[in-house]
Amino acid sequence: MNTDEKKVISVCFVCPKAYGLFDPSVKTYYGGAEVDLYMLATELAKDPAFSVSFICADYGQPDEQVRENVRLLTGMDFRRNPVCSAWRLWRTLMKADAQFYMLETASPGVPLVYAFCRLHGRRFLYRTASQMEFDGTYRAQHPVLGRLFYRVLCKADCVFIQNHQDQEQLRRAAGAESIVMPNGQRLTEPAGQEKTFILWVGRSAKVKHPERFVELARRFPQESFVMVCRPATGDMEYEALRRQAESTPNLRFYPDVDFFELGRFFAAAKVFVNTSDAEGFPNTFIQAAAGGTAILSWRVNPDDFLTKYQCGLACGGAMERLVKGLEFLLERQRYSEIGQNGLRYVREHHDISVLAERYKEILRGLAAGKNGRDSARRGG
Repeated sequence: MNTDEKKVISVCFVCPKAYGLFDPSVKTYYGGAEVDLYMLATELAKDPAFSVSFICADYGQPDEQVRENVRLLTGMDFRRNPVCSAWRLWRTLMKADAQFYMLETASPGVPLVYAFCRLHGRRFLYRTASQMEFDGTYRAQHPVLGRLFYRVLCKADCVFIQNHQDQEQLRRAAGAESIVMPNGQRLTEPAGQEKTFILWVGRSAKVKHPERFVELARRFPQESFVMVCRPATGDMEYEALRRQAESTPNLRFYPDVDFFELGRFFAAAKVFVNTSDAEGFPNTFIQAAAGGTAILSWRVNPDDFLTKYQCGLACGGAMERLVKGLEFLLERQRYSEIGQNGLRYVREHHDISVLAERYKEILRGLAAGKNGRDSARRGG
């Protein structure tokens, strides 16, 4: 290996369901975590000082290919038994041969990749995806894996978290230090599009409670509502939700919209509604703000940014407050000014090209032997 090659920092992202973002012709059930790592990986890959690989599940694609300067590796197969899939992943981790391995979302893969990193002297990075990973929910659902997950977070070379409120909660729950790093998106100038409907975008996961949006639409028969709802993995109630939505006259239901087409939906929305009980920092909040669209949230309001920057309203987890909030935003077209506040906010805080530079600085420090956990304790 020559001197120039030694200077290149290699990073491997492990994210099974993200392949559909690299190849939209393949339909995968990706969510915010997959979008988050896709954005970071493709942005890092623009810099020749970084070599980026990405391990995805097997959807029938080649075992290895390059897209958007990212080396894509097929590393697991959900159709096979877990032991065979884990062994295939282990071999693909060897094939990636990276200095850093990064995951997002609690799963059995987290301790597996951590074990690989420790055995082979590589650096393990983790990015939190949701409050449910450390508010007791994941540990209650998976007692053994949950304890192991907390232990991994405490020993990781660096943990990235989406907001300051979650940072403190993670410290209390697991004793793990972290670095706050907002989600990033590619930002473009929003089209000067007429705003005509109320929007919901997400997966049909129970924690997201899409049925609340259907009820909200029925409360406002004079308004047009649009719902883009992909089925969550293993959701047996999706078809019932779909029938419920399609039977609501003023609600148009889309079961699948390509991620890169969602921008026009956000740009045409008066208000974006989030009905989740818990999130980290939803990418849909960033997409809505980037489209100049006001945000109405059932509960989620990370670091109180909706109120601090006047980007929207958080309703404290009550349907009547959600109804009143929508009435307020629609009255005298308040959503227009609030949407512009969101646009200013997202440009300042969520530009992936800016955030990637912060990641690069941290990765360079870790590659030079600095301790990521010490940086986290200092608030880095």
